Amino acid sequence: MAPVTHGDFEAPVVGAVSQHALVVDDEALIRWSVSETLSGMGMTVQEAGDAAGALAVIAAATAPFDVVILDLRLPDMDDLSLLERVRQLLPAAVVVLMTAFGSAEIVAEAAELGVQAVLNKPFELDELSRLLSRDGPPS
Repeated sequence: MAPVTHGDFEAPVVGAVSQHALVVDDEALIRWSVSETLSGMGMTVQEAGDAAGALAVIAAATAPFDVVILDLRLPDMDDLSLLERVRQLLPAAVVVLMTAFGSAEIVAEAAELGVQAVLNKPFELDELSRLLSRDGPPS
């Protein structure tokens, strides 16, 4: 299933300027896979396994994150509250939401909160790469 994208999605251009990315997922294998994909695109990547960890990483960062890949359901937060907080803290960041629970309502609420795309789990890592590449989101 193709990712759902919203609005005037302007994907960051990877290459000329190194992007700073945050990957938030409670599943270590997913976190690692996504991080490796982003690192392979030239991004500097940090990780968090829960909402509290994500907020701590954002607060401690020496530069704001350009890209945030965020799981919807985490052990300490399983709604759009973390997405809302990330959008407040990082208004210029490209945010991609990952979820296995992507109802139309969740997708619509996420779009209202400024997420650029929703990836329904499981997804191919190539989908994420395309979203964040020079070519932008798939049509």
